[in-house]
Amino acid sequence: MKFTLSWLKDHLETDATLDEICTRLTQIGLEVEDVDDKSAFKPFVIAKVLSAEKHPQADRLKVLSVDTGNGAPVQVVCGAPNARAGLIGAFAAAGTYVPGIEAMLAVGNIRGVESHGMMCSEKELMISDNHEGIIDLPEDAPVGQSYAAYAHLDDPVIEINLTPNRPDCTSIYGIARDLAASGLGTLKTRSVPSFAVDGETPVKLTLDLDDAKLCPGFALRLVRGVKNGPSPKWVQQRLLAIGLRPINALVDITNYMTFDQGRPMHVFDAAKVTGNLTVRRAKEGETVLALDQREYTLNANNVVISDEEGIESIGGIMGGEHSGCDENTTDVLIESALWDPMNIAKSGRGLGIITDARYRFERGVDPEYMVPGLERTTELVLEFCGGTAARAEVVGYRGYEPKIVDFPFSEVKRLTGLDVSTEESTEILTRLGFKVTGSGECVSVAVPSWRPDVDGKADLVEEVMRIHGVDNIKPAPLESHAAVNGKILTALQIRTRIAKRALASRGMLEAVNWSFISEDQAKLFGGGSPALKLANPIASDMSDMRPSLLPGLLSAAQRNADKGYGDVAIFEVSGTYENDRPEGQRRVAGGIRRGTASLAGAGRMWSNNAKGGGKPVDVFDAKADALAVIEACGLPMGNIQIEQGGPEWYHPGRSGTIKMGPKVVLGYFGEFHPSTLEGLDVSGALCGFEVYVDAMPEPKKKATRTKPALELSPFQAVKRDFAFVVDKAVEAGAIIKAATGADRKLVTSVNVFDVFEGASLGDGKKSVAIEVQIQPVERTLTDEDFEALTEKIVASVTKFTGGVLRG
Repeated sequence: MKFTLSWLKDHLETDATLDEICTRLTQIGLEVEDVDDKSAFKPFVIAKVLSAEKHPQADRLKVLSVDTGNGAPVQVVCGAPNARAGLIGAFAAAGTYVPGIEAMLAVGNIRGVESHGMMCSEKELMISDNHEGIIDLPEDAPVGQSYAAYAHLDDPVIEINLTPNRPDCTSIYGIARDLAASGLGTLKTRSVPSFAVDGETPVKLTLDLDDAKLCPGFALRLVRGVKNGPSPKWVQQRLLAIGLRPINALVDITNYMTFDQGRPMHVFDAAKVTGNLTVRRAKEGETVLALDQREYTLNANNVVISDEEGIESIGGIMGGEHSGCDENTTDVLIESALWDPMNIAKSGRGLGIITDARYRFERGVDPEYMVPGLERTTELVLEFCGGTAARAEVVGYRGYEPKIVDFPFSEVKRLTGLDVSTEESTEILTRLGFKVTGSGECVSVAVPSWRPDVDGKADLVEEVMRIHGVDNIKPAPLESHAAVNGKILTALQIRTRIAKRALASRGMLEAVNWSFISEDQAKLFGGGSPALKLANPIASDMSDMRPSLLPGLLSAAQRNADKGYGDVAIFEVSGTYENDRPEGQRRVAGGIRRGTASLAGAGRMWSNNAKGGGKPVDVFDAKADALAVIEACGLPMGNIQIEQGGPEWYHPGRSGTIKMGPKVVLGYFGEFHPSTLEGLDVSGALCGFEVYVDAMPEPKKKATRTKPALELSPFQAVKRDFAFVVDKAVEAGAIIKAATGADRKLVTSVNVFDVFEGASLGDGKKSVAIEVQIQPVERTLTDEDFEALTEKIVASVTKFTGGVLRG
């Protein structure tokens, strides 16, 4: 929201400086984003052309002698057709930055003649698009003085960042009202329009709607005999200052009202309107050529204004080109209407139209200013364009019924910590336009028509707080907990943080993806149910809540690969959605690796072979990542079981399921099914995992959080290799579990290092080789101890897997 300082002071009587106004705006919640003090225009001065001689080397150029009011005349080479002796205009000396051409002037040599500056056109000073000649000022213009001050180009422009809940400040009048309520000046009273009316508005209006709230009111007036030329210079300057292009008086008036009063208006050329007007829902497939020269296809959710020939305007969003006003307009219909904010927001988003009118209507405009806004607009039309006004036609408006909020003054202290007296709270609310009735600690507050955002007592507390001053809230430390080192975070929150740290420590980068994916992607990962469809998706490919983190991660990896970064290892710890119930939301740690981005580091075989890298990632990389998360979260790894296979989006022979006991599924890992990758349009060596952090059992409470002393054995560890011939159906995990259980005190780790299948082993057989690490604790083991332990390991594997020691 932009406005100029002088425009603000049209509504606010104040002696405050620009800095004081900007500071106060931020203090009351209207954050100032930018201030353009127009210092770029300070170097331009009013100068007089003393002589204009023909350039000796160019027919179209002239050599000017210019009096800048600062000593000796300055020589300037100029090509403007209106350059002549005696002309008074705007001069820019060498070293001046000219905003209209975005260039810094320097002393130039043009066809052998030096030029020490330039006489400027309106376009070069961003006054208008006119650059056919240099600025021509009246004879009484003061030579040597600032041109910016003379032409009112030194009016600072303030830009504030409006939050969506402040529709009352989408007008400069509303901003002035807030500043006045804060004590920075006095709000000037709106003048009551006064003009003569003659006859009735012949064009009648009908509200043909199945829901009255779509258009709660509509006011219309005909003004005959207008002359639609350019708007006054001061109006054009203000519109240009806030980034709007002046078009003609009628259109400029509607834009001026939009920003000045927060009341979007529309004008129809009455000669182009056939018969009466009707406000109705659009028919499916109807089209309209709008004022932006684009044709829009409408549906029954869009509300339009039509005549007997067809659609003339998309209600509350944009007018139609057919009935637009131009220099030939002599009779004009002025519209001031109310529209349903939700319908405007949906229609605008669906059609992809962003306008100043939509911006205000979708937030809510002041319903009580519908008719006064029409009166003020009519007054401006008569002032700028002349003509005769007919009586207004008002349809559908039933008046404003104020919301009543019960407000206990104690809420201010409870919610903000501020000690604000009941008298000051009442005074603040009254200055903001609220009507306070009753007495005691709880009063009734009537909400003004321009504050649709105020619904409850918390909103009133916010109003008191921001006017009293947020900076008056004194910082205070949080209250200490009763228990020393009492736990603040939940187990799920702690494990979420631990999972992120564990994966980051394994060389993976964190990604943050949308929680919405397309229906096709959702179906690939077990989702796509109607319960998880968004009612109002922000894009067609974000229609469903994600059932898995993997689609987003895989797509992100592919985008990196498309840009030349194929070796990617990324993870995300966030929510997935199995259904629309609270218990259906899961907390999941998921990750994928692509290319050669293994734990050993990415790179090709010849550049990273020494570190074990260079190989394409596979199922075992994903398994290691998943188990690292589980171990970091504090689960006993001895109770973890791995089963072959996983969900259908994983490769059936290169995936696994992680369980804790027979029922608790902790996650899945593996390489991906080719059809899944094809459905996502993803390619390359890829593996991934998902661990359900919320499925992990709560850790048992301990008497103390102090870790036990680290005990290291002074004896040398010994490694022994075994190879067992087992059935092909036997999982390697079962062999590891059996070997570990042979003697849990001495056997500290078991790893598979080889799997062999061949005819020499027999049909349906395979050989699995394991490495067993033995760590003596109490004494050095003898040969007899090792032989006894070896027999126990072989016996345990044979008992639980049917394996036979390979000879």
